[in-house]
Amino acid sequence: MKYTAMLILTLTMCTFSSQATDLMVVANTDITDINVKKREVRDIFMGSSSQFPLKPVALTPDSEARLIFNTKIVGLTESRIQSYWAQMRFSGRKKPPIEFDSVESLLTFMVNNQDTIAYLPSNTKLPIGFTVIYRTE
Repeated sequence: MKYTAMLILTLTMCTFSSQATDLMVVANTDITDINVKKREVRDIFMGSSSQFPLKPVALTPDSEARLIFNTKIVGLTESRIQSYWAQMRFSGRKKPPIEFDSVESLLTFMVNNQDTIAYLPSNTKLPIGFTVIYRTE
């Protein structure tokens, strides 16, 4: 009996964690035919130039989605990213994305601000008019 309960719990956790590791990158923009590669998503969120005039917004460092984004897209740890942004702010070259402590507050900001871009868990219900421009694999 204990073995069966543990097996069910393990399978359930694996199902949830595999769904939680998928992200989508969405934009609130009038440009509907955006299709970007992983490198361009990374560049947008790290402040490099892009062919699309999108302002990135992000979740706070304690978010699981941010951890997954940093791992799968940026390829750096949170501490390395924080160090990079500290250097950019100190030199006056770039500012980091605005951070939000919940998906709901981030979406509210995006609804009210055209040409914004964010990463979200793939199961997030999106407001009308948002465009999914990238999905993690």
